[in-house]
Amino acid sequence: MAAEGSTVLGKSITVRGEVSGSEDLTINGKIDGSITLTQSRLTVGPTAEVHAELNVHDAVLLGHCEGNVTATGRVELRKSSTLIGDLAAARLSMEEGAAMTGHVALTVK
Repeated sequence: MAAEGSTVLGKSITVRGEVSGSEDLTINGKIDGSITLTQSRLTVGPTAEVHAELNVHDAVLLGHCEGNVTATGRVELRKSSTLIGDLAAARLSMEEGAAMTGHVALTVK
């Protein structure tokens, strides 16, 4: 069950287009488009397939993500994650076993 102030998209859900909001979002399904959560955390679950430009505060990636990621906070690439795209964030954590293809830019606040 999702915590209050957060939304979960299940693994049978497919979204095409723009997703934006001010609450935390967990994706277990498929997204194709863009995701803007500038004040919130995005979690890409282990069953998720995301083909989107991400503009978020924090991101935790456990699944597959294709697209550029911009985060004003922290990005965590967990061991089961795959990121294909450029990443710009204030902080980055990458577990052994995570895969990434692209450029990384870490910014100082």
